[in-house]
Amino acid sequence: MDDHADTREMYSMYLASQGMRIVVAGDGVTAIRMAVADRPDVIVMDLSLPVIDGLETIRRLKRDGSTAHIPIVACTGRVDGGSGESAIEAGCDAYVLKPCLPEHLLKEIRTLLARANRQHGA
Repeated sequence: MDDHADTREMYSMYLASQGMRIVVAGDGVTAIRMAVADRPDVIVMDLSLPVIDGLETIRRLKRDGSTAHIPIVACTGRVDGGSGESAIEAGCDAYVLKPCLPEHLLKEIRTLLARANRQHGA
């Protein structure tokens, strides 16, 4: 989710308080492993992850048939260089710029979940 433990904890605590089940990864390799194992409904991805950065992690998740359908929202503090657009090109479904209020992130997550439910006829 995020490369900073404090930020991961803040978002995780807020999202959990809103009834979401949260699993957290601190790097790209762990994120891929956990996504394949847990098949979450949505992924929140920081672009500045260690080991494998967020953009490559997104690409790998979207190439894998078992995780390609999972909506991804990128969370980035890098406003220079078009990192949000790069995330979309890599395959994510939406992005938010940090600092981002947890309420705004939740709104993006709910939008992606609603879109995914409509696409799958749920």
